[in-house]
Amino acid sequence: MTAAAPGTGSDHGLVDVAIIGGGINGAGIARDAAGRGLKVLLCEKDDFAEGTSSRSGKLVHGGLRYLEYYEFRLVREALIEREVLLASAPHIIWPMRFVLPHSPEQRPAWLVRTGLFLYDHLGGRKQLPPSRGLDLSRVPEGAPLRPEFHRGFEYSDCWVDDARLVILNLIDAARNGAQILPRTRAVGARREGESWRLEMLAEDGRLQVVRARALINAAGPWVRYVVQGVAGLNSAHNVRLVKGSHVVVPKFWSGPQAYLLQNEDRRVIFVNPYEGDLALIGTTDIPYDGRAEDVAIDGGEIAYLLGILRRYFRASPSEEDIVHAFSGVRPLYDDNSANPSAVTRDYVFEVHGTTEQPPLLAIFGGKITTYRRLAEHALGRLQPWFPLMSSAWTARKPLPGGDIGGTFEGFATDLARAYADLPQRVVHHYARLYGTRARDLLGSARSVADLGRHFGGNFYEREAVYLRETEWATRAADFLERRTKHGLHLTRAQRDSFASYL
Repeated sequence: MTAAAPGTGSDHGLVDVAIIGGGINGAGIARDAAGRGLKVLLCEKDDFAEGTSSRSGKLVHGGLRYLEYYEFRLVREALIEREVLLASAPHIIWPMRFVLPHSPEQRPAWLVRTGLFLYDHLGGRKQLPPSRGLDLSRVPEGAPLRPEFHRGFEYSDCWVDDARLVILNLIDAARNGAQILPRTRAVGARREGESWRLEMLAEDGRLQVVRARALINAAGPWVRYVVQGVAGLNSAHNVRLVKGSHVVVPKFWSGPQAYLLQNEDRRVIFVNPYEGDLALIGTTDIPYDGRAEDVAIDGGEIAYLLGILRRYFRASPSEEDIVHAFSGVRPLYDDNSANPSAVTRDYVFEVHGTTEQPPLLAIFGGKITTYRRLAEHALGRLQPWFPLMSSAWTARKPLPGGDIGGTFEGFATDLARAYADLPQRVVHHYARLYGTRARDLLGSARSVADLGRHFGGNFYEREAVYLRETEWATRAADFLERRTKHGLHLTRAQRDSFASYL
């Protein structure tokens, strides 16, 4: 499962599909294509999900607010996918109820009710409870809100560990024979006869080469650069970078519910429970014209998010309460919309090449909820070049660790019983992150000593070794920020100690 060491095999031979980009779209396509019997190679210039795919709002959702922009097809597809993904990975995706305090100066109640009715019925909802109206002066969900917000609504969506979703797709791709190359940058591509010659530069500076019958550009914010700068082609499409920033603070309300807050500029922010005792607040949706690598939250965004909280909550956090913040760029398909919040979250494909030439398929836009359908559609576009490719399959098979059978709570209870002599909070953490793979991680462990060195919180050496051997983790941030969120629960000294251990 571990990636081949750079330089040990500089020529990767001939594959059917070479994918540039190790975010959610590239990972989803790699999984789908490998499971259909295609020979696949994927390269990523950094760590997997290091860009947009680990800096999302961490929701699998239909996009309630997109109904205002008449994105009915996109919302329907996303709502259908919400059910598919919830069934495929119940360890990293789970239902969440969202409370929407009514703010009549933003949207009238009839409009909100209509939107929620459509949201309940567009996607054939089966697993999640429907929306309902709330008297916030009487229900516990209204207790933390200011008294002027006496009416509200509640609806369902799902939470997702976004970076782990990427990794699980890559694990499944590798199980089906895909070559997975982290920290390997695509530097040049050209057609040579019936295939592409793709040149990649590994982290140690050695050149890697692969020939591919088709090339897929899933580079996200860098999609146009790959088309023009790597492949030397022209593109009729572009992405529009929209910056989304989040802050993390200690959780400041009781109960498992999240909140969706409308602002005076008609944008909305989510206030979600996060990592047990924390809250994740965002996002900001502002235009961004800098380098994607340099994106960072600024003081104006922090003030914006905290200002909305003050408007709605009786006791809201201050800037001193922020324990973490992150910012990402969303590479949205540029539909020339004047309002960044109104830019479509749909996706567009651009295919370079006739049926007599090896194709390059470039992906513009998309969102995490619809990544699996995007992968199916992308491979459908390549069907003329691969007429013997087998049919779509990912809707019917769980992601790695997702084959728990029954409920997650029942699975977690069984795992805790099997490892009764271990700290139960640690066993539950393994159940949540790894699902049935937790049994591979724990193996014959029967005591805390079997978990190895303790780095702080729920983080032990046994998990670090497992991540290094099975999930391509090599640097401290891979372990602490993307494969897990341990970094949020360790002191600075503990994080430094782990980095020294590596």
